[in-house]
Amino acid sequence: MRKLLIAMLSSTLLFTSVAALAQDLSADMDVLKGASRTVQKTDDKAEMVRALTDMRAAATDAKTQTPEKLQGQAADSEQVKQYHGLLDQLIGRIDASLRLANAGDLAGAKEQAKGFDAIRNEGHKQFR
Repeated sequence: MRKLLIAMLSSTLLFTSVAALAQDLSADMDVLKGASRTVQKTDDKAEMVRALTDMRAAATDAKTQTPEKLQGQAADSEQVKQYHGLLDQLIGRIDASLRLANAGDLAGAKEQAKGFDAIRNEGHKQFR
């Protein structure tokens, strides 16, 4: 009986943690939005690195999903490739900001992060 209870509890925890890791696209975009604001406002290295790391994870997860406007299109369609390309640009910017933040150049990281908005605006124009 005890083993059964432990097995049930373990499997429940496993499935809830997996579900928590797989966010929907709107949750990923919310993370990007909030973390981007944090990057622009903070002067704390640890907070900036954490926000950029969260942004990278959300952008990477967003690449595994398809916006509503592109639902039903083949994964190798031109529009889906453009969507992934914008996310790759964003991830590249995040990585550049993260390198600067880790080196202690918070002003440089903020300057690099200013490009996030242009990528967001382009993505929203095309795919929202």
